[in-house]
Amino acid sequence: MPGIDEQRPFVPLKIAVLTVSDTRELADDKSGATLAERIEKAGHAVADRAIVADDVVRIQERMQTWMDDPAVDVIISTGGTGFTGRDVTPEAVEPLFEKRMDGFSTVFHLISHAKIGSSTVQSRVTAGVAKATFIFCLPGSPGACRDAWDEILVHQLDYRYRPCNFVELMPRLDEHMRRPKAKGATA
Repeated sequence: MPGIDEQRPFVPLKIAVLTVSDTRELADDKSGATLAERIEKAGHAVADRAIVADDVVRIQERMQTWMDDPAVDVIISTGGTGFTGRDVTPEAVEPLFEKRMDGFSTVFHLISHAKIGSSTVQSRVTAGVAKATFIFCLPGSPGACRDAWDEILVHQLDYRYRPCNFVELMPRLDEHMRRPKAKGATA
């Protein structure tokens, strides 16, 4: 049965939050605020928070900066996963992935379908690993951010969650490349 193993220690992670939007500022960024609040409530730290325009180069630059930063374990972006001409988050981020996490999209869509029905097909939510950093790209709505955090990420980013979680994988994410960042989570 999945759940929290109280015998294991909690391992706080450093999570960066990126809002992809041409119109948002920190003062009215409800999705980024939703994620930051939930991250801190779970016991993790918000390593950084930024807003960038819907632009492939700007998104990639911000992602690369955080992937290269040993003070960032996880990146969660919100916005830019739809089908309009300005929605380019998957195009910007997926080429950076060393490994895709197709199951994340599948589980997200199952959860979303139960809440918004077939409208879930309008999201190109994606996730993967790059430079020993987990990256999750969520839709721009606060509801979608709540669903992804509350139903998936709060569990998978908790070392105590059984039968398995992402945190226990962190020390081995880049063992083939021998980069030092993977030593970050050594629970």
